[in-house]
Amino acid sequence: MKPRLLFALLLGLSVAHSGINTAAAATASHASKSAKGASHQARTAAKTTAKAGAKHVAKTAGRSTAKAGVHVSRASERAEARRGARAHKVAEAGRRARGGAMMRVSLRHEPVVAKAAPALAAPAEPSFTVDAHGMPHLGSAAFYVVNQHTGEVLLERNSTSVLPIASITKLMTAMVVLDGGQSLSEELSISEGDIDTLKGTGSRLVLGTRLTRERLLNLALMSSENRAASALARNYPGGEQAFIHAMNVKARMLGLSDTRFFDSTGLTPQNVSSPRDLAKMVAAAASYPLIREFSTTPERYVEIGSRQLRFGNTNSLVKNPDWQIAVQKTGYISEAGRCLVMQAWIQKQPVVMVLMDSNGRYTRTADAQRVRKWLESEGAERLAAAAKDHAG
Repeated sequence: MKPRLLFALLLGLSVAHSGINTAAAATASHASKSAKGASHQARTAAKTTAKAGAKHVAKTAGRSTAKAGVHVSRASERAEARRGARAHKVAEAGRRARGGAMMRVSLRHEPVVAKAAPALAAPAEPSFTVDAHGMPHLGSAAFYVVNQHTGEVLLERNSTSVLPIASITKLMTAMVVLDGGQSLSEELSISEGDIDTLKGTGSRLVLGTRLTRERLLNLALMSSENRAASALARNYPGGEQAFIHAMNVKARMLGLSDTRFFDSTGLTPQNVSSPRDLAKMVAAAASYPLIREFSTTPERYVEIGSRQLRFGNTNSLVKNPDWQIAVQKTGYISEAGRCLVMQAWIQKQPVVMVLMDSNGRYTRTADAQRVRKWLESEGAERLAAAAKDHAG
């Protein structure tokens, strides 16, 4: 081959090789740039995706939390409602079990009728036992039971003991009021002088209450209202001291040698007597028709201001159809215990019972029932003989 041809061939090969290298380099460079761009785009896309994902997650989480909060709140409300419903059902079941009634609310403006809680009845027909002499066992510390017609003493224990008599006093108060001859229709007012400062007892006869003398006498005997008894004494001619003096004069006239009075209510333990004396006082009180009526009235409704108040009898036996009670009075202060005096008809005979210093809530009325049962069984012969002698 000629040298010129060989040189041209070599030159062409060199140029071709350089072109190939340049193209390869350019291609590699472009590829590298493309790779970098792709990597950058990938990273950018990844960041964008990550941010978008985070935002989406956050939004989703927020919505989920909000929804969860609403769900919890509603669930809590429903649970509370269910608990309230269950509590209402339980309360309603308890009410029905107790036999109570739902309160009815009225929007009408009607007079309010305030009722006192009814006195709890004594146990009906309590059993009794007798001692070796055939006498009934009684729970009262002192007692005296006598046939008023014949004067025969049927039962007694500590009958001459001088004891505080509490509201038994009001029988004497009533006799002195009626003996005084003052108008029973005259209205008297409850004042500060009638407030109990000795024992601190309350009263529904508020200051300023105006009632007739007759109504005050009724409340004093039936419900043992202390302010009523006090007002009666204050409005006596000469005032309270003159009234107390008249009480003691009356006691001497009746032959009550063990009896002393220092007030008209019986709140002071200085008012004392013996069971034997009290039997005479009960017999004397039974001769007053109003005392018989007022002391045995079961209840009265009295208009005090704008309200009608119910006043009940302190002796539950007056409502018992098995009893024929002509006159009665209860009494209680801590020094006297629970006391009860009565004139009752048993086996067609007037029997006076005096029961003093009973230590239980129902002991005095239970003792009265024991005495009656005893007189209708073991003691019946004595009453029958008394009735025969009185008729003959």
